Amino acid sequence: MKLNIHNLSGKKVSDFDLDETVFGIEPNHGVVRQAILSELTNMRQGTHASKNRALVRGGGKKPFKQKGRGGARAGTIRSPLWKGGGTIFGPEPHSYNHKLSKKMSRLARRSVLSSKVLSDEIFVVEDLNLKSFKTSEFCKVLKDLNIFDKKITILVSVYDENLDMAARNLRSVYVVDAKKASSYDLIDCELLVAEKPSIDILTNLLASK
Repeated sequence: MKLNIHNLSGKKVSDFDLDETVFGIEPNHGVVRQAILSELTNMRQGTHASKNRALVRGGGKKPFKQKGRGGARAGTIRSPLWKGGGTIFGPEPHSYNHKLSKKMSRLARRSVLSSKVLSDEIFVVEDLNLKSFKTSEFCKVLKDLNIFDKKITILVSVYDENLDMAARNLRSVYVVDAKKASSYDLIDCELLVAEKPSIDILTNLLASK
């Protein structure tokens, strides 16, 4: 299985063979679903909270005497039964962390990459080293590659400040380090744009050993 390599003008300059164990497997959609749900769950901060009667300010003084009024006794105005009181069994901060095995994580990423190859949704370029940090010039590069109107994820092998600054204002472009790309990063795009070294990194990370 071969993929073409393009320069920033959109012209084919060469091709290369893909590793079949990474880019040519039968996609396991069930594992992909589990991996993405796990990653989305782990993104949750879990910082939601409400105040119980111990945390609500005030209410230290007994509002009225225990007996003689003919009404129910009360020890604080911050009781959950009173307006302005605490919340009973309200949400408290907690972790949503869901651990996924390394084997499943690797299989999910291989499945996504194989699906992208089957759908012709991987575009490989020699490099994306921009001479300028201007978004307008980066947009011109995308137009030359004929991918300007697509939602794309760009896989890079090393951090490039110019690329990062040029792409950060574009809602449809997401730049991610190939070594840290998750299943969600790989699948959440119409087109996966990768530098040739990024393909090599993914192959080394995910190839069957």
